[in-house]
Amino acid sequence: MAEIYEGAIDKGLEGVVACTTEISSIVDATLCFRGYTIEDLAAHSTFEEVVYLLWYDKLPSQNEYKTFCQTLHKEMALKDDLVKQLSSLPHAGVHPMSWLRTAVSMLALWDPDANEQDEKSQDRIALRLTAKVGSLVALFERLRQGKSYVAPNPEKSFAWNFMYMLSGKEPDAEVEKVFDTCLILHADHELNCSAFAARVTASSLSDIYSAVVSGIGALKGPLHGGANEQVMLTLLEIGTVAKAESWIKKALANKDKVMGFGHRVYKNGDPRAKILQSMSQSLTKKFGKPEFFEMSKVIHETVENEKGLLPNVDFYSATVYYSMGIPIDLYTPIFATSRVSGWLAHIFEQYSKNRIYRPRGEWTGHTGLKWKPLNQR
Repeated sequence: MAEIYEGAIDKGLEGVVACTTEISSIVDATLCFRGYTIEDLAAHSTFEEVVYLLWYDKLPSQNEYKTFCQTLHKEMALKDDLVKQLSSLPHAGVHPMSWLRTAVSMLALWDPDANEQDEKSQDRIALRLTAKVGSLVALFERLRQGKSYVAPNPEKSFAWNFMYMLSGKEPDAEVEKVFDTCLILHADHELNCSAFAARVTASSLSDIYSAVVSGIGALKGPLHGGANEQVMLTLLEIGTVAKAESWIKKALANKDKVMGFGHRVYKNGDPRAKILQSMSQSLTKKFGKPEFFEMSKVIHETVENEKGLLPNVDFYSATVYYSMGIPIDLYTPIFATSRVSGWLAHIFEQYSKNRIYRPRGEWTGHTGLKWKPLNQR
């Protein structure tokens, strides 16, 4: 049982246990999905299999996996009339997460099951949402480049299709595997801000789309999903490996926020960061940008030595995505592309043992005031 802090309302509910869960757990530096370590899943599983695991509390059989993949990949396609309506939304100068939030709301209008509460309908909604969030992100990028929608290939993996729909080019096997691993790493993370937001909305027995939109809204914030964007912008501002140490030391001395370090729960390192660090080293070299990994390594060592802080999942994911040619402002929408699977698992769990969230607030305001007429104020 986590320690309960006095005055937790002033600490972002730190240490407060809000519910029981069987989806993912964090113990020291070990992250598990349904009892499987993230290292085990990243090395051996696929995003599709992890989604199945998160929703159904088991790894699929061969036939279950085949059917699930076929259905998920088929659902990635966007209907022509939906593409037409989405294309009419503003996209120039629009924050991608704002566009995605609106687009996901629009999906509900095309879903005949959107307001149904039975288990089979909810399964269909979950498959459509998980399949289509990535397609929406890819469509947004195509639209703002003045390019046409690229339809997915249902014979290919989720990771392959996302990269293909984004760029119109078939990704090679290494890029497909790295992106698939990134999706696994970001799929869930216990009771994080966006998962909690989704659960709070679901606790009112609102529909799945509303709960997922709540998760997107929470993830949009720079203190949650937007940190990896800031990491990459910092690296670009530093520019060279030679400047990295002095730049970071100056930032620390000025008490500037250095994104991508520290974590509310992990005190001995984020296990996802270690996996991403290796992928960053490989991909930056593959695409002729090794200086970004070297800069990251210098920053990592400097912050650890100066402040005792270790990288979190955002730090090395930035250079992984940058190496693959993904626009910086799409890093958070890609986070949502993966995390929607975890939100859905939490929504299902909330529905299954629901009690509406209704916390209290400790009063710290004025007391004993009496109304006075305007001419006496």
